[in-house]
Amino acid sequence: MGEAGRRSNGGGAAHPDFDVLIVGAGFGGMYMLLKLRELGLSARVLETGSGVGGTWYWNRYPGARCDVESMEYCYQFSDELQQEWNWSERYSPQPEILDYANHVADRYDLRRDIQFDTRVASAVFHEDRGVWVLETEGGEQLSATYCVMATGCLSSANVPDFKGLETFRGPWYHTGNWPHEEVDFSGQRVAVIGTGSSAIQSIPVIAEQAEHLYVFQRTPNYAVPARNTPLAPEVRDRIKENYAELRALEKTTRNGTQYPINDVSALDVSAQERERRFQAMWDNGGLCYMTSFNDLLLSREANDTAAEFIRSRIRETVDDPEKAELLSPKSVVGCKRLCVDTDYYKTYNRSNVTLVDVSQSPVEKITADGLIAKGDAYQVDTIVFATGFDAMTGSLNRIDIRGRGGRTLKDKWGEGPRTYLGIAVAGFPNLFTITGPGSPSVLTNMLPSIEQHVEFISDMIDYAGEHDRRTVEATAEAEDEWVGHVNLLAGKTLYPSCNSWYLGVNIPGKPRVFMPYLGYQAYQEKCREVAANGYEGFQVG
Repeated sequence: MGEAGRRSNGGGAAHPDFDVLIVGAGFGGMYMLLKLRELGLSARVLETGSGVGGTWYWNRYPGARCDVESMEYCYQFSDELQQEWNWSERYSPQPEILDYANHVADRYDLRRDIQFDTRVASAVFHEDRGVWVLETEGGEQLSATYCVMATGCLSSANVPDFKGLETFRGPWYHTGNWPHEEVDFSGQRVAVIGTGSSAIQSIPVIAEQAEHLYVFQRTPNYAVPARNTPLAPEVRDRIKENYAELRALEKTTRNGTQYPINDVSALDVSAQERERRFQAMWDNGGLCYMTSFNDLLLSREANDTAAEFIRSRIRETVDDPEKAELLSPKSVVGCKRLCVDTDYYKTYNRSNVTLVDVSQSPVEKITADGLIAKGDAYQVDTIVFATGFDAMTGSLNRIDIRGRGGRTLKDKWGEGPRTYLGIAVAGFPNLFTITGPGSPSVLTNMLPSIEQHVEFISDMIDYAGEHDRRTVEATAEAEDEWVGHVNLLAGKTLYPSCNSWYLGVNIPGKPRVFMPYLGYQAYQEKCREVAANGYEGFQVG
């Protein structure tokens, strides 16, 4: 162990098993491990699954792929790593992203410090010793000076408590916890419940296999075409040659991708120019659609123009006007996560696809051979729940996390998550969250957001070691100020105008609080300022 590792235990403290324990072996946990090694610290990663990859290890549903372009959705900390890996498509499919995660784990020999098939049941801060003690569901106890939660924002699958589910005789799946073996729907009657992102990606693929597909839709979602294509070698090589410029550009945009927002109001141009701009973004494909104008999430009138453009494309694509109307959202576009699709709307022109509207009357119950909705019985062989996640806080709340005085994190977050910078929680010393609530996280390209958090946390741990300090803790004042700031920014936008998982409303009983921070560039500047001022807002003592 290096000098930093020896310092981190603090004078007179009982020596813990490790300097740092990390929960989760996704992209956050892997990079955290690598950075701690560079500091000479001892670390172990505890991972529920049998392999690395986090969300890409679990989300193996048909059609699963990233909605950020593959040349951007990858680590940036090593140019050698960037240059040696070749993505095959514009938008990477899940198997390829998982291959990439395994490549990183192999390249940096990470597995020797990762404990797989290990679910953490509790994490308790022992004030007398100044250490965190984590206990696994198997009863093993491990201690460390620091604990880093790399549990991911979308890793706690939400399976609604449907009446009668236990009576269903066929198999059922959740898109967020898909089997590792292939699922063949050939010749089957399949029900998909939900029309969020995973449903929009999987429905076209399932429809091609199934004898008949029933889609149960509570709320329609906006989707824009991916325009996915194979990555031509010359295109890939050109991007690699200019990676430095691309990365510099990404750091200046609102969400950490290569598409800056058009600095013009949708209401300050002619109808023809507005249509031309929307069409150009539609033809390009992907999430850049929301960069068409600068006020789409600030003005309902401006947003209506973007929403109506998409509704017009739905009406053009779906042959049945009644289906097209059911598939056309009436809400603000972008207040929920905008979905990126391949032939989603076209799928409803297939004769073997039935759209069932359950917006006014939800699925009543599951039966032995299907389900009942709106009083009608649907006989199916398989059910797919595309019902999303307990986003951002779900995985943390499933662990019994206790800070000073034995107070649980779940109790502290009873009225909504409270953090400083989405990284630390007052009353929970030496506990850090990677892309936690109160950080840009899910509103950005997650990989650079993860890297920025990991580097901030590792630098702060090193700072504490250099100054012979045992604890790093957010102050209550800094936390209060940050929570107020996050809420103030969200309140100036259209994000709170609809019921989305950004607000946690998809989970019964979860407080309605907008969880991410708006502004990737501003957030990075704030973190740099905090570090430059000796980690202002943290008590390093």
